[in-house]
Amino acid sequence: MNRKTNTRNVTVAIFIATFLSAIEGTIVGTSMPKMVGDLGGIEMMSWVVSAYLMTLLITTPIYGKLADLFGRKMMFNIGITIFLIGSILCGLAENMLQLIIFRALQGMGAGALSSITFTIIGDIYPFEQRAKVQGWLSSVWGIAGIVGPLVGGILVDYVSWRWVFYLNIPFGVVSMFLLSSSLHEIFEKKKRYIDYGGIITFTIAIISLLYILNRPWESMFTLLTLSVSIICFILFIIIERKSPEPLIPLRLFSIRPITVANLAIFLLGSVFIVISFHIPLWIQGVYGGGATESGLVMIPISITWPLCSIIAGRLISKISIRFITLLGSIIIFIGCIGLSSASIETPIWLFMIYTAFIGAGMGFSTTTYTVVVQSEVDWRLRGISVASFRFMQSLGQTIGIAVFTAISMTQAAKYLSKQQDSSHIDVSQIFNNNHDTSLSNSNIQSIKEAIAIGLHKEFLILSVVVIITCFVATQMTQSKSSLEK
Repeated sequence: MNRKTNTRNVTVAIFIATFLSAIEGTIVGTSMPKMVGDLGGIEMMSWVVSAYLMTLLITTPIYGKLADLFGRKMMFNIGITIFLIGSILCGLAENMLQLIIFRALQGMGAGALSSITFTIIGDIYPFEQRAKVQGWLSSVWGIAGIVGPLVGGILVDYVSWRWVFYLNIPFGVVSMFLLSSSLHEIFEKKKRYIDYGGIITFTIAIISLLYILNRPWESMFTLLTLSVSIICFILFIIIERKSPEPLIPLRLFSIRPITVANLAIFLLGSVFIVISFHIPLWIQGVYGGGATESGLVMIPISITWPLCSIIAGRLISKISIRFITLLGSIIIFIGCIGLSSASIETPIWLFMIYTAFIGAGMGFSTTTYTVVVQSEVDWRLRGISVASFRFMQSLGQTIGIAVFTAISMTQAAKYLSKQQDSSHIDVSQIFNNNHDTSLSNSNIQSIKEAIAIGLHKEFLILSVVVIITCFVATQMTQSKSSLEK
């Protein structure tokens, strides 16, 4: 006799798992200075984030495919177990290299939390309810954006940065127990084919790509790595076309709504990650504010995103999907244009209005696109469809932060090189707490102007990227599932 899934308990488990995945970025960012102070290795600090993101990026589509082959429950439990083991080891790390390795392990588990949770929502809810629940699920990211920095700061100041990782344990165990006891799947059990060739070539291609994005292009080894990445991507496509159970079924891209959603989320992912990291750069580098002020400027995103996600979830079954996604892109464009017009004199409250627009647009867009990729395929392909979507979002974030950081820093350095008394100054010196002992007032002013010029150029290009997302949104056709409802 088949037992019935307890939808409420499964939904709670998914919300907890999603929160753990969402909070990981903000809470670790707050704790990073203390980690470096205790473990040393400041030159490797960026890899604490990059290692997590890299393994998350690689494993997301792999978990999605394995969830289609072996069931959501099994792969979710494997993923969250790896995530929790990685969290424990991160808390026990004794040096920066260990922390980086354990963060990579944590990211391997987080790939399941970022993809399978959305897939399960698509399984257990009909279309109209799915859209509403998806809106609430998206709001978890906004809540994590508010709670993460606050919790991280409290733990670092009053307990230890190690509890940033230990805090995952009780919540992860509860999530795993609820889902294991409440989700009951029915799927055909047969001998499964695992696409090892696709997994290997895909992994090498992605690692090589992420490596070259952070290396100087004049290096011969970088050019060699680029060749390896291109060759592996070509081999991956060849293997996927012939594989009976491909890691990423290429036929997904023959479904127009899914292709449009993937392209849009790639572009929006790059826009949002740059906004998230570089508005604080403006607040602290140009205005000379602190981390608290940076957090306040970003709070509007954490409010308008979940609010508009919920609204989008209610509208999806009532009005055109194309209209909602286009509306979201237009709202984001308004926010980006506002940022591109900012100057050193622009007040902080105006930045908060711009970020509110960006959060609102993201809420409308991401929720709608997620429901589309859930609804255009049946159970057998839903896992990999959602995972591919999340992968494209992460890929956009990874490439976006590398490319746009290079743009803004190059523009800033170019400006400083033309200043007679500041041509020898490194932009990063402005973020050193002791910069007042090594920099003159004119040096400080020149650096602030350089950062403002670099970010102005960056925000202007971001506005162009959002215009492209508007065009992409116009190519969206109405979801088949929504038309049937």
